Amino acid sequence: MKTLVLLFHPNFDQSHVNAALAKAAGELDNVTVRNEYALYPDGNIDVKAEQQAIEQADRIVLQFPLYWFSASALLKTWEDQVLEHGWAYGSEGHAFEGKEFTVAVSTGSPEANYQPDGANRFTIDQVLIPFQGTANYIGATWVKPFATYGAFGITDEALAEATKNYKAFLSK
Repeated sequence: MKTLVLLFHPNFDQSHVNAALAKAAGELDNVTVRNEYALYPDGNIDVKAEQQAIEQADRIVLQFPLYWFSASALLKTWEDQVLEHGWAYGSEGHAFEGKEFTVAVSTGSPEANYQPDGANRFTIDQVLIPFQGTANYIGATWVKPFATYGAFGITDEALAEATKNYKAFLSK
């Protein structure tokens, strides 16, 4: 299975968690990692290049740090421009049929905060429902997300475990 990881991190050069995850993903033979902020620092997305990359993959993973219970601005722009009617959805839009679609997200706060009785009051699956809705709308198969919690205080050991788990997740 060919996997395309689309990395959306606006401060990648300062990233600890997403940098380690992207590096681990890039070590796998079946995975291509595209750093979207590096490709489009001015925000002008090459829609056809993105669509071509998607067409060559069997699984699409949107990797990003969670910002205010959502994704970064470039990811939203990417969705608005790349997931075109007639290509991604609509009566003529079949680009995602037969493909898996998921996210790999990192959070600043610990997993305990992402519980019904936690500080955020929602599970990570609940926070990511809009992405599941997107998968459904474009006809892709939704795969349970990969989450790395507590990025602000993650230990080297926990990050090593997360990268090992991410590689396993991408190898399925």
